[in-house]
Order: sequence, then C-alpha cells, then structure tokens
Amino acid sequence: MIRKTNRTLLALAGLILLVLGGGVLVTGLGVSVPSWWPYSGKSDVLLSEADRLRWRDEGWWWPAVIAALAVLVVLALWWLLAQLRRGRLSEVLVDSGDGEGALLRGKALENALGDEADTLDGVSEAKVRLTGRRGSPRARVRLLMEPHAVPERVLHGLSAGALAHARTSAGLDELPAEVRLRAVKHRAERVS
Repeated sequence: MIRKTNRTLLALAGLILLVLGGGVLVTGLGVSVPSWWPYSGKSDVLLSEADRLRWRDEGWWWPAVIAALAVLVVLALWWLLAQLRRGRLSEVLVDSGDGEGALLRGKALENALGDEADTLDGVSEAKVRLTGRRGSPRARVRLLMEPHAVPERVLHGLSAGALAHARTSAGLDELPAEVRLRAVKHRAERVS
C-alpha cells in the first residue's frame, strides 16, 4: 500500500508542479495565451496585492487556513512515519538460555513457515510475511486454496503444524497470525 500511495502522491505533486510551472514559464516567455489564462503577460504577477488581501478581513479565513495547514502537516507526518516503518521483520530474537539471546533471520523463519504450509492438503501456494517487533513477531499468511480444500482443516493444520513448529523452534511464547485464504481460479467442471 505504501508503494501505491507514494507513487500516487508523487505523480499528483509532479503533475500539479508541471502544470503550474509550465503555465508560468509560457507566460513569462511572452507566448500568446488564451483569454481565460490567469496570467496575461511578462509583467503580470502570480498573486496581486488585491488577491493577497481579499480574504484577510473575513472571520472564517484564518481558521480555514490554519485547519488546512494542520491537515497537511498531519498527512506529511503520517507519510514520513510510514516511510520509516519497516514492512517486513528482518530478524527475530530467540531466547538461547544464556541471557543474551540469538538473532534468527526473519526471512529464514518466513521461508520455513511457507514451506511447511505448502505441504498442507489443499494448499496450492503459501506466502508468509513477518511483521511486528523482533521480540514479539506477528505472521501474515496468505494461502492459495485448491478447489477441493476444506478451509477448517487447512487452518487447523496451519495452527497445529507450521505455526506451532515455528513458535517452538524460535522459543516464542506466542506467534499471532493473520491468515487470508483465496481460492485458485479454475474452470467449472462438467457434470455428466
């Protein structure tokens, strides 16, 4: 989601800046512009004094400006924090019994969970992603189900098998998981 949001925001900002900058450049170069164009010549300014002072005496103007700027600041901070947050857990802290602990690569645990989930009856493909903190990871599991699969059995096999083994091998007290099931696209079978 972050990638889509970044691309959308950058494309929108770039388009706005390109249109505004191009409009000012064309006007500044003295190219003839249509009559509806806001700037008519080289000596025209972007904001005239009358435009700048038009709303100053209105009671709603300053609260509206402050509210709009506050919304922009909150959105910019949200975007910045989203950039700093890692989407994938790079390592998991494993209690080794010596008081210091050991670090397990998150990708290795993801691969082990995914490989074991792939072996479940009715699972065509499994993708696992670890999120959270290294002391308390969370698993996001996406399972692509075959047409004959029984979701209840698959979920039970996943929680009693792959997730339990990962929890035990990493020495975790708990490993909460969000599981998303999706069916494989297939053609309808003929009934004779």
